[in-house]
Amino acid sequence: MDTPTYPHLFAPLDLGFCSLPNRVLMGSMHTGLEDHARDFGKLAEYFAARARGGVALMVTGGFSPNLAGWLKPFSSRLSSRWQVRAHRRITAAVHAAGGRICLQILHAGRYGYHPWPVAPSRIKSPITPFTPHALSGRGVERTIRAFVRCAQLAQAAGYDGVEIMGSEGYLINEFLAERSNQRTDQWGGSAANRMRFPVEIVRRTRAAVGHDFIIIYRLSMLDLVERAQAWDEVVALARHVESAGATLINTGVGWHEARIPTIVTSVPRAAFTWVTRRMKEHVGIPLITTNRINTPGVAEDVLARGDADMISMARPFLADPDWVVKARTGRGTLINPCIACNQACLDHVFENKRASCLMNPRACYETELVDAAVAQRKRFAVVGAGPAGLACATTLAQRGHAVTLYEAAAEIGGQFNLAKRIPGKEEFAEPMRYWGNLLAQHGVDVRLGTRADAATLKAQAFDAVVVATGVTPRDPHIPGRDHPMVMNYHQAVLGTRPIGKRVAIIGAGGIGFDVAEFLTQAAPSPTTDIARWTREWGIDTTFTQRGGLGQPEVEPAPREVWLLQRSAGRPGRRLNKTTGWVHRAALKAKGVHMLGGAIYRKIDAAGLHLTVEGKPQTLNVDNVIICAGQEPNRSLADELLALGVAVQVIGGADVAAELDAKRAIRQGTELAATL
Repeated sequence: MDTPTYPHLFAPLDLGFCSLPNRVLMGSMHTGLEDHARDFGKLAEYFAARARGGVALMVTGGFSPNLAGWLKPFSSRLSSRWQVRAHRRITAAVHAAGGRICLQILHAGRYGYHPWPVAPSRIKSPITPFTPHALSGRGVERTIRAFVRCAQLAQAAGYDGVEIMGSEGYLINEFLAERSNQRTDQWGGSAANRMRFPVEIVRRTRAAVGHDFIIIYRLSMLDLVERAQAWDEVVALARHVESAGATLINTGVGWHEARIPTIVTSVPRAAFTWVTRRMKEHVGIPLITTNRINTPGVAEDVLARGDADMISMARPFLADPDWVVKARTGRGTLINPCIACNQACLDHVFENKRASCLMNPRACYETELVDAAVAQRKRFAVVGAGPAGLACATTLAQRGHAVTLYEAAAEIGGQFNLAKRIPGKEEFAEPMRYWGNLLAQHGVDVRLGTRADAATLKAQAFDAVVVATGVTPRDPHIPGRDHPMVMNYHQAVLGTRPIGKRVAIIGAGGIGFDVAEFLTQAAPSPTTDIARWTREWGIDTTFTQRGGLGQPEVEPAPREVWLLQRSAGRPGRRLNKTTGWVHRAALKAKGVHMLGGAIYRKIDAAGLHLTVEGKPQTLNVDNVIICAGQEPNRSLADELLALGVAVQVIGGADVAAELDAKRAIRQGTELAATL
């Protein structure tokens, strides 16, 4: 019999008409598989895998209740009876696996990326190009009926409940805030009128679906935008929603247009559970808390101190569908970690690609990327224990092959060992913990501090050698690059050389931004301290200001830094969509000088000589750090090929690109699944 290590996490939760076996909710996250019924078979297996993994209750990605509520043209929608049959494939798979699932009803409102969005008032959002049409009084009523009908259709499709999306700046949230609701009828003006819309949706939905159907209301407890809800209004809405028939209230944090990060890697773990705890004294139904909770220990602590009744996690279940069962059976050290990078999940969604996970390329590809056990065991060498090599070695071993892993350094991790030293990227230490435990569990022969050579590998007669030897820094060929003040990013981040108070960084890609953050934030970073991080980003935990917005208190930078790039335009514009703005904002707050269109002329004792916009200038700096790209390190592969050894090249050794662990891990995993 399993002995729970986390008693609060694995305590049942009685909802009256049903009981959940634990306190874990898989929160809503759009994957891209929701948009077409032809992908519902893949979506069914995606959810079924998490149900088999022990999640108590799951919530789908958002489905619009009507055309006007689309996130984009032809995106997910449940508004007609003919659509029900396809959804039954999902619910049947989940129920067969012993799980429960709710459908999220999401009306995009003014966030709709199409020409006919609607909103309470004709006010354009700052993050979408389309100005919405203001709903008429009849339009409001039609929209309420659409929500109710969507819930009825979800019930007919076999869902165990619905989550009504009332946060993140979508339509319901827009009715609640003066910034987006300037109506003068019964749906606007006073706080009571502005909250009438969500309360009516919940009340009429409960009347339509009966008492034994879960209704989760996603409540925006912390808007993080101006002219938003006051705390007393949030509390009043929670009470009205409870009275209207909600089963659970889930915590929503921040509008999408907010300029405060809420889910990226640099946000501390469990940074917003305090707001859920603040609500607990005001309502009687269970409350769910969320955002940056990714380990069983953190989840247990949140529940043990009474911050919430249930934990919602979304991205951690992309990383590991067996998160719950591993935690319950004492195998928490083998949980594949979510590092909150967004690179393969949210960034993919915004690029109209299928979501997946940097750490788990099988996520959303469960029916396609299958690592089946092998019938014939073979011997493989993997050279290089960076992300690509580790993904390949562990997958090969999991399938039953004999694997020898060579690494010249004293520890596994490759470029992740640099990333984990960057302020705000402390989470990047977790993959090494996971991979190290996985290597040990599957008996991989790990040889650290060993530089494999072609002759030795040939003599071992492996069935194949996988070369994952990574990258080397690119030489920018600037006169004076051998000056003592110059160093590469490895030397800077690893601390092998002292760094002065005035520093120029050549190269403003992802590595350049990381180095700039490393130079301007002393350790330990605010990411390790919720109170410091909250002050730095200006979050008012007292709710003196509407929406919880306060005045940022930025810690002074220990250095003056110039971040430079050759290409014209704003540095950082090529960073990932969901995280790039956070990096740019953080460096701007630290006073970093960011310059595009720089022509580097030379480096000498006077500093870095360059020309910007046709004007020559000299930066009188103590150090110049080169972050000007990378080159594949594939010399070993070439030597092996010359000796006639079967070779596969993956990761940076194949294609060198900045911060491209996503491609490297997928490539290593896919290769291992075929060998």
